[in-house]
Amino acid sequence: MSAADCVFCRIVAGEIACLKVFEDADTLAFLDIGPLAEGHTLVIPRQHYERIEQMPPDLLGRIMSPIPRLVRAVMAATGTDACNVLANTGAAAGQVVMHVHIHIIPRRSGDGLGYRWPAGKYPPGRGEEVARQIVLAL
Repeated sequence: MSAADCVFCRIVAGEIACLKVFEDADTLAFLDIGPLAEGHTLVIPRQHYERIEQMPPDLLGRIMSPIPRLVRAVMAATGTDACNVLANTGAAAGQVVMHVHIHIIPRRSGDGLGYRWPAGKYPPGRGEEVARQIVLAL
């Protein structure tokens, strides 16, 4: 997807309206138009990157820098004391808009959102092999 076809790039350019809650030179944060909970906020880089691993590390750091402040503000505004902070990277992980974005989703006990987290176990020796492969890939 090119930046010209990207809905988030069009929001950054001011072509599409958003409910902005924060901005700086690198970052824009606004309410999700399809919120999973009231206050569901998206944090995006102003520059177009489809996937988080494509971003320069220093830019990713600057995008992440306001997250603690935004989390506190979202929870204060929604009267919650918990949230999910997550990024879906790639279609198989649930990424729908192919522009890096971090979700801040306020949570309440019993809110029904839930998520599947079917934790598993490595068979003997497999964890060590996966760790070795990751270290080699670095």
